[in-house]
Amino acid sequence: MREKELIIYKDFADGGLLRDMAWLMEHYGDDYYNKEDRKSLLYDCMHRLFEMAGHHGFYGNLWHCYLTNLLVNNENSYSMACEIRGEVEGTINQAVLHDIIIFKEFYDYDFAGMMESLEAHCFSLVLAYDSCKQGSKVYNTRICRRICDLAVKFTQNHSPEEMKATLTEFYKEYGVGKFGLHKAFRVVRDEQGVHIVPILNIAHVQLEDLVGYELPKKKLTDNTEAFVEGRKANNCLLFGDAGTGKSSSIKAIANKYYDKGLRIIEIYKHQFKDLNDVIGQVKNRNYKFIIYMDDLSFEEFEIEYKYLKAVIEGGLEKKPENVLIYATSNRRHLIKETFADKEGRRDQLHSSDTVQEKLSLVSRFGVTIFFCAPDKRQFQQIVTALADRHGISMPEEELLLEANKWELAHGGLSGRTAQQFIDYLSGMLPDGEA
Repeated sequence: MREKELIIYKDFADGGLLRDMAWLMEHYGDDYYNKEDRKSLLYDCMHRLFEMAGHHGFYGNLWHCYLTNLLVNNENSYSMACEIRGEVEGTINQAVLHDIIIFKEFYDYDFAGMMESLEAHCFSLVLAYDSCKQGSKVYNTRICRRICDLAVKFTQNHSPEEMKATLTEFYKEYGVGKFGLHKAFRVVRDEQGVHIVPILNIAHVQLEDLVGYELPKKKLTDNTEAFVEGRKANNCLLFGDAGTGKSSSIKAIANKYYDKGLRIIEIYKHQFKDLNDVIGQVKNRNYKFIIYMDDLSFEEFEIEYKYLKAVIEGGLEKKPENVLIYATSNRRHLIKETFADKEGRRDQLHSSDTVQEKLSLVSRFGVTIFFCAPDKRQFQQIVTALADRHGISMPEEELLLEANKWELAHGGLSGRTAQQFIDYLSGMLPDGEA
């Protein structure tokens, strides 16, 4: 086998298994090596494939799933050029085809001789693995199924050219590596530096799930669509009353525009000093990135907003065109203001400068979207719509009466309160009634 001849697809994160399997394919029948050592290595490879299945959630032919996982995660000059955009031109296509020919040899390999020679017929379990349905620790169910389906498609390709085309189409549709396979990310710093880490499970919220707020939702989607389509777009600030759907709207656009290459990176204000590192890691990718700041606000003594101001607009380096900043806040002006700021106390010689510094942050969000608390009538409309969506059959008069009692004791009029009330009813009603 020719894994050492790979040109573009090299330096796999889990390439040790590939090297060991390639060695066995060449030497399983070579009596120069101790048979028990060869057999032991095969069983060790089986162990690693089964562990991979449990860790990643793979099923079917685990050998093919392993190879497919290598291909969809290898960020190289070809895969990163093709992500979201599709096929590219140039000599690199011949180099990639050279590698795919080698990978197809791995895909088409017949293990019958190896199993017979090493008396390891149980290796057939690897080739037809029935998953125990345990959740993946690496991918969500959607991504896991996507990789397993791709592994099957590769076996249906009759030539390396077809296999290359299938892989390139996958890169165009989904991308490559963590940014291709995942929708949302968080930022983590350790002794090695700043890392962008996938969030495995993001709530499958859709904008249609948010009852009402049609104008704010349209304003948000118009700006986001312009962004993902490569037109001019603005940083967005979603502000207003608590529980009105600001954060849910951000999750919804992450789901809505994932297929168009949109990715969300969540960051907290204590991490703002890492913003330049984060942007540096994503600025040359073909995806569109929204850096998301939830519940953003600053007290007087907090100065992290200065990092944010510099990144949004004001630093020497221009913010990349594939990055926008979306924030949610209960405060219109983000930074706490006091009467002292406006009264010009003696300890502030230029009080207007203090006010302007605090207001300058919000002015750097080109689009501001207001989410107000619903009035009584709107709250009842939300409750009625959610009850219908969840299949709760209760006379409307009784439903609204109970909803009014609930909101008085649970935080007042808001979409969140309405959802909590419906969740309560769904949990309390006997099976079959909701």
